[in-house]
Amino acid sequence: MSIPKVELKPCFLTPRRLQPNYPLFVYLPGMDGTGQLLRTQTAGLEAGFDVRCLAIPREDRSTWDVLTHNVLNLIHAELEKSSQRAVYLCGESFGGCLAQKVAVAAPQLFKRIILINPASSFHLRPLYEWASQFTSLVPPCVFDFGVVGLLPFLTALSRISRSDRQELLRTIRSIPAETVCWRLSLIKEFHVEQEQLHKLAQPVLLLASAMDRLLPSLAEAQRLAKILPNSKIVILPESGHACLLETDINLYEIMKQQNFLETSVPKVDEVELKS
Repeated sequence: MSIPKVELKPCFLTPRRLQPNYPLFVYLPGMDGTGQLLRTQTAGLEAGFDVRCLAIPREDRSTWDVLTHNVLNLIHAELEKSSQRAVYLCGESFGGCLAQKVAVAAPQLFKRIILINPASSFHLRPLYEWASQFTSLVPPCVFDFGVVGLLPFLTALSRISRSDRQELLRTIRSIPAETVCWRLSLIKEFHVEQEQLHKLAQPVLLLASAMDRLLPSLAEAQRLAKILPNSKIVILPESGHACLLETDINLYEIMKQQNFLETSVPKVDEVELKS
């Protein structure tokens, strides 16, 4: 008798503790899809939020529409437990694309939106679009070796602790080459109508790393700021693409400094920078 294959679906990870009386903070991760790389920010965020990180199975080959549907289902499931609280949607890199899809699909659901170096800037690098056609031809062993050379483009290495660099390397190495190729193809075909984005009336915070060597994140933030009617750009002058891993970056503090916290979000004078 054959054993049926269990179908894994995206789920929410709860970093530390449940805080149902706090606003819900939903984080959509980058290409790795694990949600694990938010760990350096959770101590700060949990000062004011009930945090959930999306985790996408390593073998997942879902379309944008399916991923969007899954995220919305997960959020609605959380709100069934406490329906009156505000929801903050945060997407980084690949997750910044997904966050735009989710936001335009259910704009009334979110009080605030944060986009961090969204990979919707991919189209601004024509060479990347050309090169992405050949990623499926790279043998997995060569692909894995090449990940090491990608690190300086993903991060500002001098701004990240040694343990976090090692964790980043382990995480991206854990993603199968086929999955990386699939998610690259999603980024390549990503599109949201400007009219849909323009209808997002809630405050949007655009975080852009000036030293991003992977994508033109600053140019993309400036483009989105012209479309989103209630948006604000925060430039991180010395940060690389994976800025949330950097020792000096505290997302909760940035939100507080930019007056981006609702009155329902607890404000504390001192927030622990790292766990």
